[in-house]
Amino acid sequence: MGEIFGVLAAVLSSALGGTSIGATRYLVTSIDPLAIGSFRFGIGFLLLLPLTWLRGDRWPERGDWAVATGLGILFFALFPILFNASLIFTTAARGALALSTLPLLTLVIGAALGSEALSWRKSIGVVVATLGVAVALLTDLSSAPAGAWRGDLLMMAAALCMALYGIWSKPLIRRSSPIAFTTMSMAAGAACLILLSCFRGSFAPVANFGTPQWLAALYLGGFGAALTFYLWAFALERTTPTRVAISVTVNPITASLVGAWLLNEPLRWNLAAGIVAVFAGIWLATTRGRRVRAASLSASSRP
Repeated sequence: MGEIFGVLAAVLSSALGGTSIGATRYLVTSIDPLAIGSFRFGIGFLLLLPLTWLRGDRWPERGDWAVATGLGILFFALFPILFNASLIFTTAARGALALSTLPLLTLVIGAALGSEALSWRKSIGVVVATLGVAVALLTDLSSAPAGAWRGDLLMMAAALCMALYGIWSKPLIRRSSPIAFTTMSMAAGAACLILLSCFRGSFAPVANFGTPQWLAALYLGGFGAALTFYLWAFALERTTPTRVAISVTVNPITASLVGAWLLNEPLRWNLAAGIVAVFAGIWLATTRGRRVRAASLSASSRP
């Protein structure tokens, strides 16, 4: 049951990440991506910190502080910089597809580092879910600006940061707690983004913020950072990095549905087909076949 809850938490985390794209797209007309990241993870940290204290969660051990800080910079600073920079060169659809290589990268790197066993069922599930994203975005992939490959490579580099964070953070999360580890690592990433934003003068347009801009920033901090990445850490504590990573294929699906609801973007047949394929792939990658279940039950029943 713990692993099932982990997978469900990962799917919900990725779904919330998809809704955050709408808020980001709205704010990017007012402030630059560095400032958006500063608001998102700065507010997220301020919300998670008192929750961690009130719950009395176990913080990472002193010997883990350097690694937790490094992982925080990798995931909460370098990842959003690469993510936002990629969208300068490529389209959102191509970027979403490039980000969907995350489960494949996690599967290969995890197997190479010996942190996760490679299986045919898991591999097929990853491929099916990634193809589902491609089908869902089919109508948007053909229109790409010149040099879009640079943006695709930047997005794949962002996915690599996310894959390494998922693999390397799992043992640290288990030695502390999901909320405390996420709070500490998010603080490191937010501090980097805030310093860069101050250096570049990225906060100057905030003086002209109205209620809609502040609501978007608060949504990103509360739901797009605090809740999204708490659920991500919760999932990593309970299941394998690849099973968590495959949930990211839900992200562009959710973004498309939010776009249809808020921005009146059309829904086409390929989106429905892509949704079916994505969830079929997630089911394949996160469940075990009959033989494996039978073997597991047999082993558990032995004296």
